[in-house]
Amino acid sequence: MIVLGIILLVIGFLTGISILWTIGIILAVVGVILWILGAMGHAVAGRRHYW
Repeated sequence: MIVLGIILLVIGFLTGISILWTIGIILAVVGVILWILGAMGHAVAGRRHYW
């Protein structure tokens, strides 16, 4: 999810399409939050680790 968010950020920045930029930011932030929760040991969506 983090990688997809970064890819969308880059594509949105290069092409000037703001919706891709917005979706990329949202995906990257959600991915980082899930990654941090998984690293702290919290179960995320029924899984012990999120990757």
